[in-house]
Amino acid sequence: MTQHHLLGRTERELLCLQRRSFIQAAALWTGLGGFGAALAEERSNVVELQGDVLLNGERLLPQQFIQTGDTVETGPDSHLVFVIGDSAFQLRQKTRLVVERGTTLNTCSVLELTSGAVLSVWGKQTQRLLVTPSMTAVVAGAAVYAEVVPGQDGLSYLCNCYGDVRLSAGTEKIRSHAEHHHAFWGEVEARGGHFLTPAKNFNHSDEEVEFLARLVAQQPAWKNAQQRSAIQRA
Repeated sequence: MTQHHLLGRTERELLCLQRRSFIQAAALWTGLGGFGAALAEERSNVVELQGDVLLNGERLLPQQFIQTGDTVETGPDSHLVFVIGDSAFQLRQKTRLVVERGTTLNTCSVLELTSGAVLSVWGKQTQRLLVTPSMTAVVAGAAVYAEVVPGQDGLSYLCNCYGDVRLSAGTEKIRSHAEHHHAFWGEVEARGGHFLTPAKNFNHSDEEVEFLARLVAQQPAWKNAQQRSAIQRA
């Protein structure tokens, strides 16, 4: 596994997408044609469900379909991976996420993360928003990991794993372009005159991003860079 730092989470959580059950489920998802085929065949867009998860306050079943406009909540020791349109999402335990509707039923316009953590891979077609208690990110064609730190009055963490992201917190705005992780803390109150401050790579890994990207036929920027380097050496 790639180098990372754990903050309030366990190594086990970061290994969820390397379990055999997920690898098999992901292979089945892509083999059956991904989101478009699931929608046409009226199949679930849930790739993996572990533990207790609520959909709009009711227990989520594996055969159900998560739509924009829904609220998803994971319980302790729970884990959820699902796809909507050209975007894929992984929710860690104790997470509450509102998926707001965009121009169509299957286009997410805003992800509102009020607790917990979400890793997301976004398509390039439309800009979307990811909102936490302390910051807002404008995302298109990027992978983003966001986490609300419990018991810290809205302190949030966001990593631009790859792609282009515009971040704002308080009166501060930053444009981030990354090929391999560019992370920030977002403060509700300015610290040292800043609402956005640099952070390390916490609580997520390259492998997780790569697994999630495959669900929507994407490849992380660092994979593309490796391919370019190989071609140049050849």
